Amino acid sequence: MSISLALAQPGSSEPSQQDGVIVLLRNGKGALGPKAAALDAATGGAISRAALAPRFTGKAGDCIDLLAPQGLKARRVVVLDLGPADQLTGLVASRAGSALAKHLETEAETAALMLFETAPAALDDAGVLAQIVLGMRLQNYRFELMAKTEKPFDLALTVEAAASPALARGAAQAEGVCLARSLVNYPASHLNPDNFADFLGPLREAGIGIEVLEQADLERLGMGAVLAVGNGSARPPRVIVLTWAGAEGQPLALVGKGMCFDAGGLCIKTGPQMFSMKGDMGGAAAVIGTMLALARQKAAVHVVGVLGVAENMLSGTSYKPGDVVTTMSGRTVEVFDTDCEGRMVLADVLHYTATRFNPTAIVDLATLTYSVMRGLGHVFAGLFATHDALADPLLAAGEAVGERFWRLPLDPAYDESLISPIADLRQHGRDLEDGDAPVAAAFLKHFAEGVPYVHLDIAGKELIDEDRLHARAGGAGFGVQLLEEWISSGAAARFTAG
Repeated sequence: MSISLALAQPGSSEPSQQDGVIVLLRNGKGALGPKAAALDAATGGAISRAALAPRFTGKAGDCIDLLAPQGLKARRVVVLDLGPADQLTGLVASRAGSALAKHLETEAETAALMLFETAPAALDDAGVLAQIVLGMRLQNYRFELMAKTEKPFDLALTVEAAASPALARGAAQAEGVCLARSLVNYPASHLNPDNFADFLGPLREAGIGIEVLEQADLERLGMGAVLAVGNGSARPPRVIVLTWAGAEGQPLALVGKGMCFDAGGLCIKTGPQMFSMKGDMGGAAAVIGTMLALARQKAAVHVVGVLGVAENMLSGTSYKPGDVVTTMSGRTVEVFDTDCEGRMVLADVLHYTATRFNPTAIVDLATLTYSVMRGLGHVFAGLFATHDALADPLLAAGEAVGERFWRLPLDPAYDESLISPIADLRQHGRDLEDGDAPVAAAFLKHFAEGVPYVHLDIAGKELIDEDRLHARAGGAGFGVQLLEEWISSGAAARFTAG
């Protein structure tokens, strides 16, 4: 299937002679714009009459078809509703674009998208257009290992006007999200610590610096926690550093948990829990996708991404409950549960990031705890932050792009659960029934070494089990749009610890 979109913007040539599909946009139950009205007149009013159909309710994403309308060469005219004008946001427009992609993908088409001439001041015509196309790109994603019947249609964009920065940004966002999705979708038979860096070709092409710390490097640096987690696997762990130097000065640091597979170690998971553990590198995937999205649009920012990549397997060399592990920071940690491997890996990676790069702030993303899933369900992910000025813009960015977070406490009181009689810190709280997510966040904060810090617990968000707008079942690429929006909007740069 192939769709070529001729994107007609105000002032551009009329796409009324297309032989394929013309897509007209409408705001709720409002009137069609002047150009669309001209096409309606050519059909003797057939378009406006069809738009009065009871099932065309004015809800964003609604589509209605006219086949072979008289007076036009087009084989099909589709009216896409964007909902009431006063409710139109970027997220609404992108979801409408996803609905349009689903509507058009059933057969090969050439489609011309005609933008209406008026839009709310908060979202101009170019912004509406870019968000619709972004939604189409996200909906169009398919994983390359899917059956041939699931191959996507080609979304070839022919812009009948100068390409806007908003379109370019949307293309960069989509590429980053889709790469993150693919990384999560690859099974452990295909993606593992030995070959993880081989999947970063798009980042190299985009100009991102890539440095891989091998096992000998980790031993030299004293990353005892990363090494302990990786001991049970035949494939040693790595730490991968990504650098986008689009500006001078201190970098912002993004840290990602990259467990290519998490069997739980000696505290082995049950079968149902283990099946989805190929996605336990969803945090690392989000960092990778964000870095690519920033580089593709040549963002004027300095960002480093640091990934802790490992497998948590069980063997005669696996680390054990009761072990005391010395981390890179010099702090010792008493191991309680080998299935709490994410916080172990992040302990070393956070310390390394803080001390090597002296970043303005650190944001980590990790599929970390079951408790955040039990507490928040599937609507929100968990956000823990040391500063309101970090938390608030991230929460707002999540609302803007549909990746929603709820702020949870990062409070010194939780440190009481980390007291160990034989080590500096205990890895897990004593009470198994107590909420673990804030305890894990309190543990990780120690290793940020006083750098302003945000921990994003995205457990349960890395995979979706059914098709939705913006995505098919499988890897979600969750977190990429959140971070890209936060950084590209300038909110990250405006943060000051004072």
